Amino acid sequence: MFWRSVVGKLAITILLLVSFVLFVLTIFLLEFFQNFHLEEAEKDMMQTATKISDTVEQYGDSQLTIDTTNRIKDPGSIIVIYFPDGKTWVSNSNDKELSSVKKEWFLNQSNQDNVLKKRQKIKKQINMPANEYGTLLVGAPVSGENAGVFIFQSLSVVAQTKAETTKIIFLAAGIAIILTTIFAFFLSTRITSPLIKMREAAFDLARGEFNTKVPILTHDEIGELAMAFNRMGRQLKFHINALRQEKEQFAGILSSMADGVVTLGRNGEIIVQNPPAELFMDAWDFENNTLRNDETNRRLPNELNEILQEVVQGEKEVSKEINLQGRTWVMIMTPLYDQSYVRGAVAVIRDMTEERRLDKLRKDFVANVSHELRTPISMLQGYSEAIVDDVAETKEEKNELAQIIYEESLRLSRLVNELLDLARMEAGHIQLKKEDIAVEPYVERIMRKFGRVAEESEINLNLEKNLQTAYSRFDPDRIEQVFTNLIDNAIRHTDKGGYVKVKIDNHGNKFRASVKDSGSGIPQEDLAFVFERFYKADKSRKRDGKKKGTGLGLSIAKNIIDAHRGMITVKSKLDEGTTFYFEIPDN
Repeated sequence: MFWRSVVGKLAITILLLVSFVLFVLTIFLLEFFQNFHLEEAEKDMMQTATKISDTVEQYGDSQLTIDTTNRIKDPGSIIVIYFPDGKTWVSNSNDKELSSVKKEWFLNQSNQDNVLKKRQKIKKQINMPANEYGTLLVGAPVSGENAGVFIFQSLSVVAQTKAETTKIIFLAAGIAIILTTIFAFFLSTRITSPLIKMREAAFDLARGEFNTKVPILTHDEIGELAMAFNRMGRQLKFHINALRQEKEQFAGILSSMADGVVTLGRNGEIIVQNPPAELFMDAWDFENNTLRNDETNRRLPNELNEILQEVVQGEKEVSKEINLQGRTWVMIMTPLYDQSYVRGAVAVIRDMTEERRLDKLRKDFVANVSHELRTPISMLQGYSEAIVDDVAETKEEKNELAQIIYEESLRLSRLVNELLDLARMEAGHIQLKKEDIAVEPYVERIMRKFGRVAEESEINLNLEKNLQTAYSRFDPDRIEQVFTNLIDNAIRHTDKGGYVKVKIDNHGNKFRASVKDSGSGIPQEDLAFVFERFYKADKSRKRDGKKKGTGLGLSIAKNIIDAHRGMITVKSKLDEGTTFYFEIPDN
């Protein structure tokens, strides 16, 4: 709106200021000219009265005096002369208002003691009948008793002169106001035009257009302001770019960190958090069955807020281990200072699940290897001592003990070889010898190898084939090792009368296989660990002839599939059976 703009305000201010000055000046001029005209009229009339008074003193009551008076008087005035001999003379006037008044009224108004008796000059205004302007009366004494000259003149002439003067003053004031208005708009526009451009440039800066420049039109204070504004824009662009780079760098560092980082305010509001920290918060909400809206999503949960308050109040670092959804998190919260005032805290959240798992695997590995080695070594030692001590008397008994020693040595050798193979595979030293394999005879040969074992265990072993292409490319020995582990495990963990189903799919670009059994199944809590070394569903480690094994087969199978850039998964329900599924790309 114009009236709210700088141009409007400045123009209106100048206009009001000049108008006020002109108004005061007009009042003073009108008063001055009114008094001036009245004083001039009184002065002229007094001069005329003095001249007539001198004439009367010189010539007395004569026609010459009357003629002189008629010549020097104003035609619009009326003169009353009181001669020393007591005569009175009243002149005529061409002023209609004065001529319409009776002469007795002038004689009554002329009876002034100040002139006739006290011998003083008078000047005053009197009201005259039928005259709205009034009448000006001037009197001068004449030598002699009760002699004097009085001049009556209507103030209409003075009023007319005053009206003309007022008209001229108002016309000049109007012209001055018009010129002032034009000047005010011109001046305000010239002053505010650079300011308007600066305002537009400021809006551009607010929108992020830091290349905007204000043109420098003058070299006065406004020009210097424009130069300072342009310099400020360059500096602002430089600092904004620096802040943006720092922010992007900070965001990149936070996003790429494996640890969760949360910056917290003093009252628990979440200021900044990276994706790992968001995962931790989601796990916390799921674990505690809490729903968070947009407002609470920016605040720390109450339990974690207690840790924050401990950090803020104690001004010390606090660490806490938290278990969520089967994962272990360690939170380290450190206070943030604003000089000496604690303004919040920063929390580093590290997922220690893998470290804890690896530590447990290391301990379990030592225990499992010790157990697996102790059993065959104990048997080798015991049976060899029996032979040395001649406990076995007959040759048949010695042969039986030797056979047991031989089987245990083979078992020990197999365990060591599997450990070496697994170590090589995990170190990435596995060498694949890929070949184009005819899938159908390859799988049928493997099935025939286990046919007799399944028959002896009274288990139904069957094969289902879906071969769109006859050949696939992989390492036959390694994949056979996978099949051997999966089918052998399925048979060993399936009771009599059960079944083991092997399904093969070959679509040209992928080779898929699944081994399904109706065995005892795997508990849900153990499914995540079936591909770990020395995993056994039988936690008692009790051995029987059917469920013997080292616990390395599935780990080896997974490494073989990973080497083929494939995947292997398992699905199982306790007492309902297990299905192992793997696929490898055909390249």
